[in-house]
Amino acid sequence: MVVKRVLGLLALSLLCACGQPKPVERADSVRVSTRAGGPLRFADHDPHDWSGRAPWRYGVHGIDVSRWQGGIDWTAAKASGISFVFIKATEGGDLVDPSFEDHRRGVRRAGVPYGAYHYFYFCRPAVEQARWFIKNVPRDRRALPHVLDMEWNPHSPTCRKRPEGREVRAEAKRFLDILERHYGRRPIVYTTVDFYRDTGIGALSGTEFWLRSVAGHPSETYPGADWTIWQYTGTGKVPGVPGPVDINAFRGSPEDWARWAN
Repeated sequence: MVVKRVLGLLALSLLCACGQPKPVERADSVRVSTRAGGPLRFADHDPHDWSGRAPWRYGVHGIDVSRWQGGIDWTAAKASGISFVFIKATEGGDLVDPSFEDHRRGVRRAGVPYGAYHYFYFCRPAVEQARWFIKNVPRDRRALPHVLDMEWNPHSPTCRKRPEGREVRAEAKRFLDILERHYGRRPIVYTTVDFYRDTGIGALSGTEFWLRSVAGHPSETYPGADWTIWQYTGTGKVPGVPGPVDINAFRGSPEDWARWAN
């Protein structure tokens, strides 16, 4: 999700510098109608040539957002086929995304299922971070499982610590356990290819994963890994969302989604 910020800001700056011309899109980046349960396919500022099972072969798609997306027309996003949203809520033990409440109120009004995510800070204990999240994210019976976002942040101005895998997994478990007790459902873990490989985070038992893989199917980039949600682009184009946005696919069918979300 940190990577998406950089890509998103670069894409937006290029668009602004050129008077926001309509990007040239390849045929494989055109959104196809979802009518009658057909495939869902969104445009992309930087489309990838997918081989194997492409993202649009999955029937349920959603986005994740933070302050960087600005104001969003949630009704338009929902009408385009967006089925879920994960909203950045907190980071570390003292930061709240300034757009969290605006986004949360907007998705609730539009009737889009949502969950909140916490960006983990490796220079602060997991217990403090879990308490901070709970302080700022109210209980909501309609909410999806919340999310623990764990990834390396080599560009952080205050913390570039890279703990050993055993410590990472132990801290993740503490955070997940606290939130599960409070909200009644175990959070998902979002992560990236290098973090997954370096820390063995996939070994956490009883945990579902949301995996980032923008240049290959998760079966290729995370061999043998189990996953529930796949973040397949950080430069997507979704009606109602200004600028690039992360788009994600749910692994199961629409029927599976209905059971999982509820």
